[in-house]
Amino acid sequence: MNSSIIALTATTVSTYISIGSTSYKQHYQHLWENGDSSPYLKSSFTEEIVQKELENSNLAHFLVYYGKKSVGIVKLILDAAIGDYTPQDALLLEKVYLLKEYAGRGIGRKVLSFVEAYALERNKGALWLDTMKNGPALYFYLSYGFEIWGDQRLEFENVREGEKPMYILGKRL
Repeated sequence: MNSSIIALTATTVSTYISIGSTSYKQHYQHLWENGDSSPYLKSSFTEEIVQKELENSNLAHFLVYYGKKSVGIVKLILDAAIGDYTPQDALLLEKVYLLKEYAGRGIGRKVLSFVEAYALERNKGALWLDTMKNGPALYFYLSYGFEIWGDQRLEFENVREGEKPMYILGKRL
């Protein structure tokens, strides 16, 4: 079955919120004390926040489809400095969440190929993201050609202390 990545519109915001919240909980609920990921969800997946983000020309949001079913989301920051790269030279892949039941179908690789092509179309010299130091996402990104460029910490206070360390991963384009 084919997968596709379609730009978010005002009429698909509720789908983005639903898929984003569900997939986040499936993959990252364990990071939070008492399993309460609401601080993150309230900062990322409300109607008000997503509608406001749609008005920001430095952000791009997408829904990921498997056939006709929405199975994931992508959020990009188009101009995002990292290291020696100016904001105009680098693109940040801020969010890529796929529903757990669609893992292992090649959708994640298709998303990364799409994001890389999107960055190249905008003459970016680098693509970067942050990922947890613990967990399978790190190895997925490394297998796609990303390298560890630095360290950082997840700053939400309700995140379990052992889950706060993150890597900054980058890829020169």
